[in-house]
Amino acid sequence: NVSKNIQFGVQNISNTDFNFGAATGSISASIAKTSGAEYVILGHSEARSYGDSHLIIKNKILYADKSKLKIIFCIGETLTQKNKSQSLAVLKKQINGSVTKKINFNNIIFAYEPVWSIGTGLIPSSKYLEKTFLFLNSYLKNNFKIKSPKILYGGSVNGANIKDLRTIKACSGYLVGGASLKANNFIEIIKNYYN
Repeated sequence: NVSKNIQFGVQNISNTDFNFGAATGSISASIAKTSGAEYVILGHSEARSYGDSHLIIKNKILYADKSKLKIIFCIGETLTQKNKSQSLAVLKKQINGSVTKKINFNNIIFAYEPVWSIGTGLIPSSKYLEKTFLFLNSYLKNNFKIKSPKILYGGSVNGANIKDLRTIKACSGYLVGGASLKANNFIEIIKNYYN
């Protein structure tokens, strides 16, 4: 028996809309949902590096929404973009390129994951995160009319830095990567968040 407190998700879906059929190696939104998934991660920097364009991600978001999957939509800038002070412009472009006003915004969670922080141990400064989260919060409210945007932080989250990360204004939670692979590390994050 699976606890009702645990929900499952998939890390990606196909950008083709199909229920069943010849699409070897692909998992459609409807197959993911039928198999018991509640969530899907889309726009992750790794998927973008494998060729997911704004348009491909846009299609995936539409298919996920149609299948009533909750979408965790990842956005984030590279170190080069950060160093050129292009971070906020890049985030706007990623959102505008893939999110349409046609979707159910109750089912989308935005995840800010600076590409330069994923798996590197580098964490943006509190000031940088505060500026970014307040920008995203206001941008999503003003341009997409989302009353209370859900925005996660992802990128080298661990038991040691969670106390600092929990102070970020407008942050709704965390997308934990490598530290979620070992139960003890994941439990440490949870304990340190509440202590």
